Amino acid sequence: MKVAVVGATGLVGSKMLQVLAERNFPVDELIPVASEKSIGKEITFKNKQYKIVSAADAIAAKPDVAIFSAGGTTSLELAPQFAAAGITVIDNSSAWRMDPTKKLVVPEVNADVLGKDDKIIANPNCSTIQMVVILKPLHDKYKIKRVVVSTYQSVTGTGVKAVTQLMNERKGIQGEMAYKYPIDLNAIPHIDVFLDNGYTKEEMKMVNETKKIIGDDSIQVTATCVRIPTMGGHSESVNIEFENDFDLNEVRELLSKAPGVVVKDDVANFIYPMPLTAFDKDDTFVGRIRRDETQPNTLNCWIVSDNLRKGAATNAVQIAEYLQKKGLL
Repeated sequence: MKVAVVGATGLVGSKMLQVLAERNFPVDELIPVASEKSIGKEITFKNKQYKIVSAADAIAAKPDVAIFSAGGTTSLELAPQFAAAGITVIDNSSAWRMDPTKKLVVPEVNADVLGKDDKIIANPNCSTIQMVVILKPLHDKYKIKRVVVSTYQSVTGTGVKAVTQLMNERKGIQGEMAYKYPIDLNAIPHIDVFLDNGYTKEEMKMVNETKKIIGDDSIQVTATCVRIPTMGGHSESVNIEFENDFDLNEVRELLSKAPGVVVKDDVANFIYPMPLTAFDKDDTFVGRIRRDETQPNTLNCWIVSDNLRKGAATNAVQIAEYLQKKGLL
């Protein structure tokens, strides 16, 4: 199988290559694509060297699948060109997520919506992915009415520039700023741009994408997204109101059986998920599972996942795995 990775030199693109190798996806030929300044440089994949090529050369090579992590503008320009050549595109940007003609997929939740004609498939926002993996089995059982989520998001979600800013601040070095304010010893309640309604684009992604992935517009979602000086994963405090009541032990059992979910919930022994728990892992971790004592049929929980892996690279590779298994590539 020929696999193109578009944006192969970036933080997520590098992680995609790592995940493809770790999961032994059947890559017979790798076609790494990056910006013009990187063309001709070499990357290593499974102990072999591959030259970075242009998008035009990648399309000419006719890969079976192209996994994109090159930003929305690039995806809007290039994904249709790849698709027109019969190449299946799995896109990690926000470009196609809310396009009604494109599928927005988290394999554990809604892979069954995919068919042979889906040539551009959208990978959801990182903070949405980890939340819906937990919400789906609970929605199936108790029917969700409303979700209130506050996120605590890693600097890695912004990219290399933000990681450098954090590390520079730790060392007392003046350098390029990814954020308007210092991030070390701080929390910035601002991810992506502010919209007219006072919410950020990131917050509205969580609202709209959750409904589309779960396939239920009646679910009400409200979000506050915050950047904090951590690495390893995003964390979320999630309050879920159901139509039907639940038993806490049954909730834990449901989640422990859900694909891609690990329950870490033993407060007597101080066991709960943290970014360090999730770092470099593909699972989504959930803990602090407890009843909201202020209103009926409502649950609180704490969700953590590696935003570069399950929140981006792993989810994209899992979509490719599903397509391959179903003979859709």
